[in-house]
Amino acid sequence: MKSLQLLLCLTPVACLFSQTPPPPKPSVSLSTETPARATTPPPAKVPPDTVVLTVGDEKITAADLDHLIDMIPEQVRNQARTTGRRQFGDNVVRLKIMAQEARRRKLEDSQAFKDQLAFQGENLLAQMLYQNILASAKVDEATSQAYYDEHKSDYVQVKARHILIRFKGSPVPLRAGEKELTDEEALAKAQEIRKKLADGADFDALAKAESDDVGSGANGGDLGTFGHGRMVPAFEKVAFSMPVGQISDPVKSQFGYHIIKVETRQDKTYAEVRSDIEKKLQPEMAKKEVEALRAATPVVMDPAYFGPATPPPAAPSLGPGRTPIQPAPAPAPQPK
Repeated sequence: MKSLQLLLCLTPVACLFSQTPPPPKPSVSLSTETPARATTPPPAKVPPDTVVLTVGDEKITAADLDHLIDMIPEQVRNQARTTGRRQFGDNVVRLKIMAQEARRRKLEDSQAFKDQLAFQGENLLAQMLYQNILASAKVDEATSQAYYDEHKSDYVQVKARHILIRFKGSPVPLRAGEKELTDEEALAKAQEIRKKLADGADFDALAKAESDDVGSGANGGDLGTFGHGRMVPAFEKVAFSMPVGQISDPVKSQFGYHIIKVETRQDKTYAEVRSDIEKKLQPEMAKKEVEALRAATPVVMDPAYFGPATPPPAAPSLGPGRTPIQPAPAPAPQPK
């Protein structure tokens, strides 16, 4: 929620992981989801009271460090506890050295420090209040059911296979021994394969022999089961609209021409997705509670100083809005 985002890093602790290098880019995949990364050995575990870091005269235990990690943004906590533990430790050392020197210079006695500390404290309280409101937000049955009824198409699941014929410029690697095809040649080959399938050829066998998506091709073109937002738009549009059991005409994407066969299509039930819906609606409910607090609190703003009031933005629909799918640069949709 933008209105409650911090204007500054709340404390140096909140910024401790800000310089961590971004994770490596995923390998190529038609799926819009990031592939699972290779697991790394877990770091060593030590008793909580073990001193793991000493900076000057200050000693920091494993429990102290873990508590610091609890205060950094959730999306980087796991990294700080595993592969980024050393990076996090280096940042703690930097913070402690500078804070110790600041105390030696008595900077904490300055009015500038006291003013910033007071402001940051209110920032922190505002954030903690929002998290408290969010955690306690309850979505009633009628609201979540109404959301499900309105967005039912979002919960359709498709099981499909495909055969991919790449063309020049595709991010899909060219198979060893295969000729680089122009767009026209790739379309002609896809149309030929489509005709063979219409005449009764086995989809599994043709996918293994002809598909340039070697990942799914080895499994007869099987892409597993996926929902909306998992595949690139051109592929998804056909997969969610064509009749079950039929073979599509060649469908063009940036990866090549796809021949798609949908094997099943089914809706997830309300019971299956209720918890997901509640998570989507909770931020909107929290936002409304914060807006109610603002409406109930007397506020006077001098228009000569602040300028005229700006009209409020259009009210968003319940739940986060959908965004255009940005496919990852990869060769084939991978099932979960």
